[in-house]
Amino acid sequence: MTQISLLQDKYIKVGSINTRYWDAGNHQGNSLILLHGGGSVLEVWAYNIPVLAQHHRVYAFDMVGTGLSDKPIVAYSLDYQVQFLKDFLQALNIPRATLIGNSMGGSVALKLALDSPERVEKIVLVSSLGLGREITLYHRFLSTFPVFVRMARPSRKGAQLLYRNIVYDSKTIPKELIEMCYQRFNIPSRKQALISLLRTNINFWGVRPELFDPIVTKLGGIQVPTLIIWGKKDPVLPVAHAYIAAKKIPNSRLHIFDKCGHWPQFEHPQKFNQLVLEFLQ
Repeated sequence: MTQISLLQDKYIKVGSINTRYWDAGNHQGNSLILLHGGGSVLEVWAYNIPVLAQHHRVYAFDMVGTGLSDKPIVAYSLDYQVQFLKDFLQALNIPRATLIGNSMGGSVALKLALDSPERVEKIVLVSSLGLGREITLYHRFLSTFPVFVRMARPSRKGAQLLYRNIVYDSKTIPKELIEMCYQRFNIPSRKQALISLLRTNINFWGVRPELFDPIVTKLGGIQVPTLIIWGKKDPVLPVAHAYIAAKKIPNSRLHIFDKCGHWPQFEHPQKFNQLVLEFLQ
C-alpha cells in the first residue's frame, strides 16, 4: 500500500462552523463531494482523491463534529448533517454535485437526494448507513453505555484495534493513519460529539427507525444513477443492506468486494477508483 497523499488543509465557515476541507482537480469536470462516516475523518479518501481529481473537481471535508472541524454541542441527527452539507455546498457555490458517501456519509447522500433531488447529479454509496436496523454490536453497546466512551483513554493501540474492527485486513491501514487518528482522538470536544452522534442515531437494538425508515420507504423515488459498493465481509453494516438498495433504487448498479470490510475505498483503492470513474463517464 502506498503512502497516504496528504493535501493542504483549507478552512471555510459553514454557518458558524469552522470546517476543514480538501479540494483538488479539474475545475471543468463534475463536482464530487466525498462524505466520510460518523466519527471518521476525510483522510479515508486519501487514496481516491488524486485519481478522481484527474477528471473531476473533488471536495472532501471533516463533517461537523469530526476531525478538525468544529464540534458544537448539538444532537447530530441525520437532518442536521444534511443541512450542514447543504450549507457547505452553498458556501463553496456548488449548485449540483455527485455525492460519494461511506457509512453515515451514504445516508446523508441518500437523504439529500430525496429532499433536494435538484442538488444531486449521481450517488455512490459505499457501505452506507440508512438501509436497515442492523449494525455491529460495538456501536449499539457504545450508544447505550456512553460512559465507556467518556472513560476511554486515547492510545495508539486503541486506534489500531478500532481499525481492525472496521477493515478485512488490518495491513491495509498504514501507521501514519493510526497516528493521525490517535491525535484526533485527543481533541477535548471529540468525545462529547461522538457520544451525541451515537445516541442520536443508534440504540441498543440498532439504527434508530427514525433514521432509516424515511430512507428505505422512499428508495424507489431516487431517480439519479446510483452505484452501490460494499465489502462482503463488512463487520459494521451487513452486505444484505447493499442488496436492499440495489433492489429498490431503480437506476442502480451493484459491486461487492469479496475480501473487504467497511472501507472499500481504502482497502481496494485501485479497483474502487476505476469503478467510480467508469460510473461517472
